[in-house]
Amino acid sequence: MKIQFNTDKTISGNERNEAFFTTLISEELDRFQSQITRIEVHLSDENGRKERGDDKQCLLEARLEGRKPIAVTNQSDTIEKAVSGAVEKLKNALSTIIEKARQ
Repeated sequence: MKIQFNTDKTISGNERNEAFFTTLISEELDRFQSQITRIEVHLSDENGRKERGDDKQCLLEARLEGRKPIAVTNQSDTIEKAVSGAVEKLKNALSTIIEKARQ
């Protein structure tokens, strides 16, 4: 499973953040690794440099083997919370899709 990061101009895409989020996403989605070929992470700050709550957004797009890609978004006041929330939404969506495919 390859994880690709994209950030807007207001979010720092440094290696430390990328390594932290890569580890988090890999660990949380470990049980789906055989079905996922790639995860695209899009991080953005909806209000730019203005300080307002819930303006950090994480969009996760999972490319599934033999299926259409799925995407989830989550907004929060920090990038960490936005990524964690998006990962939880993606886990739920993947569980539903894979369970339906098994039936």
